[in-house]
Amino acid sequence: MGSLSDIYSRLPDSVDDLPPPPDNAAVVEADYKARHWVSPLKGPLKPGSDAHKKAIAAMFRETFNPYRPSVIDWPKLDPETLHRITSLPIWDIAVQTEGKARLRMAAYARLVTDPDIKDAISRNAWEENRHKEVLSKLVEAYDIKMAPEPPYVEPKDVEWAYLVTGFSECVDSFFAFGLFELAQRSGFFPPELIDTFEPVMQEECRHILLFANWLAWYRAVMPWWRRPFFEMKVWAVWAFLAYERMSLASSVDDKGEVHTQDNNFTVTGAKDIADIQLNLPDFMDLCLEEDERRFAGYDARLLRPTTAPAIARVIRDVGRGWQFVSGLVRANRR
Repeated sequence: MGSLSDIYSRLPDSVDDLPPPPDNAAVVEADYKARHWVSPLKGPLKPGSDAHKKAIAAMFRETFNPYRPSVIDWPKLDPETLHRITSLPIWDIAVQTEGKARLRMAAYARLVTDPDIKDAISRNAWEENRHKEVLSKLVEAYDIKMAPEPPYVEPKDVEWAYLVTGFSECVDSFFAFGLFELAQRSGFFPPELIDTFEPVMQEECRHILLFANWLAWYRAVMPWWRRPFFEMKVWAVWAFLAYERMSLASSVDDKGEVHTQDNNFTVTGAKDIADIQLNLPDFMDLCLEEDERRFAGYDARLLRPTTAPAIARVIRDVGRGWQFVSGLVRANRR
């Protein structure tokens, strides 16, 4: 299996056409396998080595969950819960992000010549499309008002688009892990929705695990003369993402209504989804704990994304330092 068309020959275009599980035990087993994987290969998995490359592909293939996430019979919500969910400023950008991710990953997969890496990225594209379908069905079920989706146009610079998507997912998933746990603790989402989107969160963990190891492999096998330009492109991607996270995206629907989307909701949204009193340093700790928990079941020899956790530690430590200094100042004023 070496291309997106091969992936789609074994997995249907629509999530609705996936085969149902034979019983609940199969669902439980698939969920466990999606969260736990260790390569049978012995020794280190050095980036650029054949062992590392094959481990990346095997991890992503063997942790695929054929049953979840899935479209469910969406529960009827009481008016207060319905308002909380439909008023979140994330639905447009969530659906569109998954649509763009699927297209960008599929486009990049077509350029990859290595069959193992091509297979993994093609599967990633399919899973992004599944996320989009589940989100779209939720939006439809609860009549969430959204601006019309823009046309999904294949990027001119395919590598740039893939890097933007990959690094963006690394940052957004890290903070989303904490937000999702906070939503679960606070009861912001009903249990049925928590159960539906829990496997989405875990798939995002697998996606960024794949991206981090692809990046290390790609750097290791890249000709030396390409490396400086590639590293400049990586820095440019980070600059673009920083600018994007500091802005609000607005769109107008066919009725002339403006829809505002918070590009940085995964960092700033804690106050919108929970009544729990949680300051910023504590939220960073929660994100770090959830990040470690979600990665814990995968082979420790595979690389983990490091930038978002590093940023979170800086935010946490600066915040704790500010709390300490502020406490001293207040104490001295008494």
